[in-house]
Amino acid sequence: MIGPGEPGLFERMLGRENMLKALRAVETNRGAGGIDGMEVGQLRGYLKEHWAGIKERLLTGGYEPRPVRRVDIPKPGGGTRMLGIPTVLDRLIQQAIHQILSPIWEGEFSEHSYGFRPGRSAAQAVKAAQGHVNAGKRWVVDLDLEKFFDRVNHDVLMARLARRVNDRRMLALIRGYLKSGILAGGVVEARNEGTPQGGPLSPLLSNILLDDLDRELERRGHRFCRYADDCNVYVSSRAAGERVMGTLTRFLKERLRLSVNLAKSAVDRPWNRKFLGFSFTSQRVSRIKAAPQSVERFRDKLRQRFREGRGRNLRRFLEELQPQLRGWAGYFSIAETRTVFEDLDQWIRRKLRCMEWRKWKRPRRRMQRLAALGLDRERARCSAFNGRGPWWNAGASHLNAALPTAYFRKLGLISLMEEVHWLTLKRSLRSS
Repeated sequence: MIGPGEPGLFERMLGRENMLKALRAVETNRGAGGIDGMEVGQLRGYLKEHWAGIKERLLTGGYEPRPVRRVDIPKPGGGTRMLGIPTVLDRLIQQAIHQILSPIWEGEFSEHSYGFRPGRSAAQAVKAAQGHVNAGKRWVVDLDLEKFFDRVNHDVLMARLARRVNDRRMLALIRGYLKSGILAGGVVEARNEGTPQGGPLSPLLSNILLDDLDRELERRGHRFCRYADDCNVYVSSRAAGERVMGTLTRFLKERLRLSVNLAKSAVDRPWNRKFLGFSFTSQRVSRIKAAPQSVERFRDKLRQRFREGRGRNLRRFLEELQPQLRGWAGYFSIAETRTVFEDLDQWIRRKLRCMEWRKWKRPRRRMQRLAALGLDRERARCSAFNGRGPWWNAGASHLNAALPTAYFRKLGLISLMEEVHWLTLKRSLRSS
């Protein structure tokens, strides 16, 4: 609470230290520019010249947030997700608001909420879910909120904010951001609902709204994990799950004016569903694994990269591929079933052999390359003229002998299996 004589939330938000901290955060996060074309690198210079006037408009209520730039990105399960990219100036102000409001709520949020919170992660949410499953809650109510970020009711959200924020200027500015339009196809569309992802404030607002859901689940004594709008409730039977699904659907509709997507939601066994890209084994002591859908989606992304890499220098291609491999391995390194990483390593090497085989093009060139890579001339000749396709040859013994694992490792290919093992060891050493 703010004591007598202390500056209000709005003044604290505009304070020098808070604004400098917000500026550093925006510069670190970078990101694309908004509708005015200003890039992050231009922001500091712009503020030196214009900040006094911007601050005055904010203090007097004359500042109007600019419309966000609409960007549609593919969703993993199909369809698209709308991002609303604010101008870098609005991103700065939203970040400054976030830094002031977050501490007000952070200590009050549920222990079962993991998304967009300091010191919390998707990995913690998945491990907590595993704990519920191994405690005997071997049915899951998998809730999918229909277009959550696009359907947030502004009045309901503002009512939740007003419970703890009594600064009218702060509330008015936040509502201004909620109602700022969306620029799509050269036309600004008015916005009467939703808080599109893309700005620093949107994640905090989503947690503030869904805190009511967390409190209701705690009141009922349920075991659950929520990460942003992904919420799984763990129960002991299908019948209990069906009851929970029905009552939560009504609660969300009546209390928060949110709809459950019944086509994507389900009451099922945890190992038949995915949560944050992970799933679980069906053993008595369930283990974490990368969900099959996540593995196949990763393969699809790599297939596209391999198509783009045809004919390119292999060393440079692997240098560009490495961050994608490390990122995927880092996220899924908490998985306790590891054969998927070994299978992916083998598949990646086969795809690379296939790329090289295609690059050699003609049988005579293939014979020369195989011989140069160590095959005896007769075997190189028979292999080069076998008439089989690239994928078959990529899995055959002659290409495995000519392009062994050590060959790709020397050019910079990392092993997903080894990367996961190393990350697991690092975590173990840190915790010991």
